[in-house]
Amino acid sequence: MPVADLVLPCRDEGPALRALLPQVPAEFAVIVVDNGSTDDTAAVAESLGARVVHEAVPGYGSAVHAGLEAATHEYVAFMDGDGSFDPRDLLPLLAEVRVGSVDLAVGRRRPVSRGVWPWHARLGNALIVAWLRRRIGLPVHDIAPMRVCRRQALLDLGVQDRRFGYPVELLQRTTNARWRTREHDVDYHPRAVGTRSKVSGSVKGTVRTARDFWRVLA
Repeated sequence: MPVADLVLPCRDEGPALRALLPQVPAEFAVIVVDNGSTDDTAAVAESLGARVVHEAVPGYGSAVHAGLEAATHEYVAFMDGDGSFDPRDLLPLLAEVRVGSVDLAVGRRRPVSRGVWPWHARLGNALIVAWLRRRIGLPVHDIAPMRVCRRQALLDLGVQDRRFGYPVELLQRTTNARWRTREHDVDYHPRAVGTRSKVSGSVKGTVRTARDFWRVLA
């Protein structure tokens, strides 16, 4: 019986979902947010038992927020749907939030092999996080690629960004609101064959994402 929703923001992730969805623990009800896919993302998700929400407005934050609004359980988790994470790594994060020891549990990427996390994406992430740690005392070292919290608390937080700046604004707001946050190391795997990152797949994508980050920080 699910006790939490798992939101997977997706665009053209059909090949990844075929392997990923069967691995999701029974504790999670999966919501796949189709953010303008041109492949079979929605069909694959539905065939494997996931609930599909369609979000026409492009942007990571748009997809995440649509999934958050569609969620129905007290707890909600978020993770990329590209096959780079093992959904079973969400279980200890969920456990911490459920017992009330933290308000937000997040993952810190640990690449399982060389080349998984391109240098330009890792550098951009490190610069943003270092700046936030100095400026507001951010208690983590990554931009929360996996995270679990209470659904209503996140809605009340009022994150506004609808592009790639969403996780940065989220961490700013949770830190300023004095949320108790704990970071867990999680394995970071190569993306599924047949998919391509909108962020780290190219230097251009990383630059665009960094621009969204800095717009939030400004």
